Formats: sequence, C-alpha cells, structure tokens
Amino acid sequence: MATIVNNPDRSYEDFEGVGFLIGILVVILLGVLFFAYTLPSLRNNGSGTNINVPDRINVDVNR
Repeated sequence: MATIVNNPDRSYEDFEGVGFLIGILVVILLGVLFFAYTLPSLRNNGSGTNINVPDRINVDVNR
C-alpha cells in the first residue's frame, strides 16, 4: 500500500516576520496614544474645563 504525504504549501515562509512586525508597530502606536492623551488627562486629576456663565444677559434687541 502506498503512503501519501501531503506537504503544505510553504509559500508563506517569506512573510513569517510580518505579523511580529505589525504587532510591534501596534504596541508602539498604543504607547504613543497613551502618552499623548491618557497620561495628561490623569495628571489634570479631572479638573476639566472652566466655563463662566454671566448672571445677567442683555437680550434687548431695540437699541
């Protein structure tokens, strides 16, 4: 009886490191976004934006 061995196509050997490279780039991008947006927000400790609303507003249209 003949033995049949099915060898997979090895055409993906040229791209073995691409997934690792994309993963490293994603980690670097997430680090940059963390330092650009999250870290300053945490340093402000939720002080937020101050909005000043006047007590009286003149709505007289007959000048």
